[in-house]
Amino acid sequence: MSPLSVKAAAVQMAPQFLDTRRTLEKIFRYIEDGADQGLELLVFPETILPGYPYWAMTHDPMLNLGQFNLRLHAESIVVPGPESKSLCAAAKKHHCNLVVGINEKEGGTLYNSQLIISNDGELLGCRRKLVPTSHERMVWGRGDGSDLKVYQTSFGVLGALICYEHSNPLFRYSVQAQGEQVHAANWPGGLPFIDHIMDAAIRHYAFESGTFVISATSILTQEILDELAGGSGTSILTPGGGYSAIVSPNGKYLAGPETDREGIVSATLDFDEIVSAKIVVDGQGHYARPDVVQLRLDSSKQRPLVIEDGKDA
Repeated sequence: MSPLSVKAAAVQMAPQFLDTRRTLEKIFRYIEDGADQGLELLVFPETILPGYPYWAMTHDPMLNLGQFNLRLHAESIVVPGPESKSLCAAAKKHHCNLVVGINEKEGGTLYNSQLIISNDGELLGCRRKLVPTSHERMVWGRGDGSDLKVYQTSFGVLGALICYEHSNPLFRYSVQAQGEQVHAANWPGGLPFIDHIMDAAIRHYAFESGTFVISATSILTQEILDELAGGSGTSILTPGGGYSAIVSPNGKYLAGPETDREGIVSATLDFDEIVSAKIVVDGQGHYARPDVVQLRLDSSKQRPLVIEDGKDA
């Protein structure tokens, strides 16, 4: 049975760019701070470990992309691995559920992924973004139907999507219809020209699903901009650009959006608000019409090689 309320937060932070060890240390400090505040769920930004590949939108892909992609590959993490295990240990120590955006590595391919970790230190899942958006296709591979699932936590049912996955109604409904109560939305931050999109996406998601949405973004620092431009800065992006927030099931902001500073954006989620919202419109229940329209989800893990031994059954 779910609790009547849960204290949750979006963590708005900048990474120690392309430095996994130092970024992990910063994440651990926020986990400790969140525990001191009695928070039971912390959502960290998209690919905060060890940073979002802004160079894919600011650099000539034929001239500059390779050097950054090689660095990102070297700093990306394998799951399970020492980094995910250390995050699990921190979650257990501080009794806090976590959603952490990572660059995941499998062989020569990188993925934009979310680690979902329970408050007893169990790695509940590592879901991959189904379709990298626009310039991101130069960096990441694609997920599959196994990445559209929900996770049973100490406070209830948690779902998650990344950035422009929120633009796809089929992706959204696949998660929502599995009984989602709290939704983690991860975004890169540092891109204020999509603030209006994030505002529309997270508020509509909350209303459409009858869930709480915890939306976490990073921010850009001048140090990151200098790193991207080799010390000379860049005119395309500017420092700042956060938009972390928490939205109630009726589409109203409970906290944020925070646009300027690093820090924790928190609120208490009263689960009675989910009930009140769904009494009016339950898109996965009485407001659904599966006799008219129905969504089918293939949740199997897709593999490029299937080995058959040729033996008779």
